[in-house]
Amino acid sequence: MSNCFHLAIEGGDLNKTLSFYTDVMMCKLGPKEEGKWQDIDFFGNELTLHESVPRKFKSHERTLHNVDMGAVCVPHFGIHLPWNIYEKVKENVEHLGHFYDAPYVRFEGQDTQQETFFVEDPNYNMLEIKSIQGTYYNNNAIDSFNNKTQKDDRQRELWDTHHG
Repeated sequence: MSNCFHLAIEGGDLNKTLSFYTDVMMCKLGPKEEGKWQDIDFFGNELTLHESVPRKFKSHERTLHNVDMGAVCVPHFGIHLPWNIYEKVKENVEHLGHFYDAPYVRFEGQDTQQETFFVEDPNYNMLEIKSIQGTYYNNNAIDSFNNKTQKDDRQRELWDTHHG
């Protein structure tokens, strides 16, 4: 995982939260310190979930920001996925009946066109999942990401080599 992004967040009850990331988001587990934290291979990036008191309510720090398609929840984090993986994750979330904001197309017909949705993990962390369909983002950084994502097996081998 060279040049990957790392984010550490409160995971609440990890037994409950981990199944969301592995079963719904289709992520692989990485290293862990039992009862304290668990790394998630979040599509080639490192997401660390820290065991914490599970939140009973959504964060009071959340605000809604008005953008082109309405009000989006901030803070949130997310990922740009190739269409085939995006579709699988979207289907998993549909089976949960757990969309915060259902899938919709932004910037339709423009070179920035994308489909996106928002979903909360079991500890009320907000995620935005999207797939870019336009041409604007087809630059070296996104091409590099898409190639890395499509070569998922190689990334997992590297992860295993470096993280046991």
